[in-house]
Amino acid sequence: MSAKQETNHYMTIDGLTVHDPGDSERTPSDVALLLADAADGVVVGTAPYASVLRGGRRRRARRWAAASATALALAASAGTLAVAGLPAGNGSGDTSVATNPAPPPTPPGPDVRTPSRTLLASGTDHGERWRVLVDLWDAPRSEHQAATELAAMRSFGQQPADVDDAADLVGRSTYFVLREYGEAGTARVVSEGAFTDGESSSGEDVEAVALPLKPGDQGAERLVVGRVDMDARQVTCTWKDGTTTEVPSFFEAAGGDSPTKSADMGSENPLIRGVDGSPEAWFACVAPEGTAFKSVAVTK
Repeated sequence: MSAKQETNHYMTIDGLTVHDPGDSERTPSDVALLLADAADGVVVGTAPYASVLRGGRRRRARRWAAASATALALAASAGTLAVAGLPAGNGSGDTSVATNPAPPPTPPGPDVRTPSRTLLASGTDHGERWRVLVDLWDAPRSEHQAATELAAMRSFGQQPADVDDAADLVGRSTYFVLREYGEAGTARVVSEGAFTDGESSSGEDVEAVALPLKPGDQGAERLVVGRVDMDARQVTCTWKDGTTTEVPSFFEAAGGDSPTKSADMGSENPLIRGVDGSPEAWFACVAPEGTAFKSVAVTK
């Protein structure tokens, strides 16, 4: 009969090597003893609440940081996508982001309460000062503006003869030619008319009126006031005695130079002049004593 071979089993619990009788030989009491031995080697201390809390805060902080970084990345990505839809520079390498241009300034509305006044010509006749002025009213854009303008015209003593209703003024600028003779402040309307949008003279067209220079001096139409195209360089007034008066334009009188130099030529010099707000140029000429108007034409 062969001798029974015995096998020794050992196990380590908390740094201690103990005999392990093996699963087949271990009893419940053996297991209890082993667990008791292991428990004796464990040092129990205070739970590390502070470390646990700090670790929790660090984890939360990391989660917040990660969330923030993700949000920033998404925002940056969204910004890139938004910009990608805009024009990318001018083709010269400039990748600056184009911004919406500022809207153009709104043009000012018409001044329907006051006309623009231009001194067209002046001089002396028999020791009396005379002047020719042009009042021009802006074109109203609505019936309300037209009603306001018509009331203002009447306050100036100016009433368009062909206007029955204020609405007739919409879209047209109205002018009045005033003659002043002798005492200042005695200017009176001697002619009137209107311009509609886009209307102006062209080529050698001349629109003129002849009237007495001195109020009440009937039959002596010595004063001529007219309108011509802006490009007209000279107008010639012909009188009944065969003499003529040549009226050059600002540019012609200034030798083709800028009109600012010829602006120094006062109203006593007969010139083709601009009138504020008018699409056409204006002129005035006076016949010598003892003769009167015969004809007028653009001669240059």
